[in-house]
Amino acid sequence: MARESILQQPAADNATVTINPTTGTALAVWQLASSADIESALVAADRAAMPWRRRAIDERAALLRNVAAQLRQNSDKLARLVTLEMGKPLAEARGEIEKSAWNCEYVAEHGAAWLADEEVATQARRSYISYLPVGVVLSILPWNFPVWQIFRCAASALMAGNVLLLKHAPNVQGCANLVTELLTAAGLPAGVFQNLHAPVPAIGTIIADRRVAAVTLTGSPAAGAKVAAQAGAAVKKSVLELGGSDAFIVLADADVDAAVAAAVRARFSNCGQVCLAAKRFIIEASIADRFTEAFAAAAAALRSGDPLEATTQLGPMARDDLREQLEQQVESSLQAGAKLVTGGKRPDRAGWYYPPTVLTNVSKDMSVVAQETFGPVAAVLTARNAEEAVAMANDSAFGLSAMVWTDPARGQQLARDLAVGGVFINAVTASDPRLPVGGVKLSGYGRELGRAGMLELCNGQTVWVA
Repeated sequence: MARESILQQPAADNATVTINPTTGTALAVWQLASSADIESALVAADRAAMPWRRRAIDERAALLRNVAAQLRQNSDKLARLVTLEMGKPLAEARGEIEKSAWNCEYVAEHGAAWLADEEVATQARRSYISYLPVGVVLSILPWNFPVWQIFRCAASALMAGNVLLLKHAPNVQGCANLVTELLTAAGLPAGVFQNLHAPVPAIGTIIADRRVAAVTLTGSPAAGAKVAAQAGAAVKKSVLELGGSDAFIVLADADVDAAVAAAVRARFSNCGQVCLAAKRFIIEASIADRFTEAFAAAAAALRSGDPLEATTQLGPMARDDLREQLEQQVESSLQAGAKLVTGGKRPDRAGWYYPPTVLTNVSKDMSVVAQETFGPVAAVLTARNAEEAVAMANDSAFGLSAMVWTDPARGQQLARDLAVGGVFINAVTASDPRLPVGGVKLSGYGRELGRAGMLELCNGQTVWVA
């Protein structure tokens, strides 16, 4: 996979290093948690679990609103750290933080209604379903959205009364630590949210620990399979979001200019390092040449540079090994007969930059189609008609989301045939606090965000009153 296993650690026995992808220079060294550190965190989480679940729901909501305020007050500091640690343009980093604050506020506003007892008419005097927290949740996260990934899980989990142990990616530990500080400043009690920089061999042990009730993971299928097996062996709930190779379908009746503009955002935001990004562009034959020409030109025109500069649209990739892996995917596809329209060669400059790249004449067996390309590479395919476009979109091991550009009514009909967790018609796929996000097939199972996401980490308890 183009995206690393997030359970992969640097070679050092007791530390990891964060390297600035813009310069290639080290930013910080982070000590890994020892066995004693892990036990201390588990004790603290277990001690905090019952008082937190008994906390009045309006008090939990008030604390989430405090978290949102802390995020906004510290947006500049946190955004700069995001950019330094993983390379996204500063404006995108600020947007990520604002979205995280919005999610906290949205969950605070609607959480009580989502968690309300659900009455069910039976012969009992009263029968209902209560939605109760499962307890201690281990959340394993990637580096591509260092702040948003935290709150995509944490906001609803905390509102539901769970406590969290965070296992963030090694290269964004500064962000994980700062977010933890902000949560403490917002008033969260000790033990309710902890950043645990644990080594990989300890993950299975943590999952198996009796004090841990569930695990969530966003990462690669390899990482997901390992965590799912560990959770299954311990009979624990798991929620997995494992990336994808999302299709961007453009049919002949679409507004091609609008589709091209959206396609550039859908593929190249965050330097293409987005699980929900469009990666396979399936275009109806009659407009394929027009779309491809305009798409490649717009991609080539993106301004690449220092992500701290306001005019930069495309920063570096997060790590050099990820760039090398992407280059291998492109090269193997070119050797198999793909045609390079633009990009495809790393620039001669410091940092882990890779240009916006568009390939045509691709087939389903090539690396840029069959695998997840976690970087600024787009594969353009041609379909004879809508039916073939849907079949091509479904012919993938992944099933996270799809984008369809056509008449809205027609798009809604086609959506029912797409084997994905979300369909966006005449729009770019995006996670939204109001709607669940998740996938099928190798893209994982379970949902985050919205009421469905909150209830994933709840015990639906049946109560019967005779």
